[in-house]
Amino acid sequence: MEKNLAKNDKSFKNVPVDEPIGINGTDRLIDKVLRHIPLIIFSLLIIGPLTLVFFASFKDLRQLYLDPLGLPAKWDFVNYVTLFANENMLLYFKNSVFVTFTSVFFILFFGSMISYAIIRLPRWVGGLIFGFLVVGMMIPAQVNMIPIYVLFAKLNLLNKHLGLIIVTISALLPICVFILTGFMRALPKGLIEAAMIDGASHWQIYTRIVLPLSLPAMSSVAIFCFVISWNDLLYPLLFIKSAGLKTIPLALLQFQGQYLTNYPMIFAGVVVASLPMIVIYVFLQRYFIAGMTAGSMKG
Repeated sequence: MEKNLAKNDKSFKNVPVDEPIGINGTDRLIDKVLRHIPLIIFSLLIIGPLTLVFFASFKDLRQLYLDPLGLPAKWDFVNYVTLFANENMLLYFKNSVFVTFTSVFFILFFGSMISYAIIRLPRWVGGLIFGFLVVGMMIPAQVNMIPIYVLFAKLNLLNKHLGLIIVTISALLPICVFILTGFMRALPKGLIEAAMIDGASHWQIYTRIVLPLSLPAMSSVAIFCFVISWNDLLYPLLFIKSAGLKTIPLALLQFQGQYLTNYPMIFAGVVVASLPMIVIYVFLQRYFIAGMTAGSMKG
């Protein structure tokens, strides 16, 4: 009897199993293409204008008006040479680097400490502080322009990089705390409790346990704040008047005239200004994605 059953099992293995209707290689390919169409369209919407800007930066104003969508007739770097030789772009670049990196450093420094304090304080105290900071994300920057200007005028912070750094930190700190607090709440509490039992202080727990484990979230916050600070035009336009203190977005406005705008020069400046963001994102994109998704699975 057992031998007959074994033979029947072997015979059934050779029987072809019918595939579900409509599920074959062609249908799978079509389904895969359809699912990627939105991503393809979105990519074209982003890459298309960037490509046109890059090509236009190698044209002169006449060629740009005659053939705005075509390739440059001659790959001439005169716009880039003019930027750095005659327009002090290197100085503006240094100013943007100083303001942006200083702001991002202190945003991460203060934001990480505040986030750690929120998760370690009693629940209602931490929730009150967290709610107070999150409310700051709901207030548009344009609403605070006049009060901040009056305050900075009294504190003698106008036309100084220090004032620009302070207002950037205050504007982006709530976003940093919002992201880092959500991440730190998902960290294993056993590690912190074990460190406390071993006699570690809050500073030791913060520097040796919480910060190393929070690097993915801090990387994502760094990229996010870097892009916003680097591209910021509102606050430099409001506070900076001296030509030697201008950042790149503010400096690009000088190529715009009342009757004529040097678009190829502006596009060359946009390409130069975009390079640091592209490089940083390429090297930190895996940390950016990890930081934005980490903690979302806690339940």
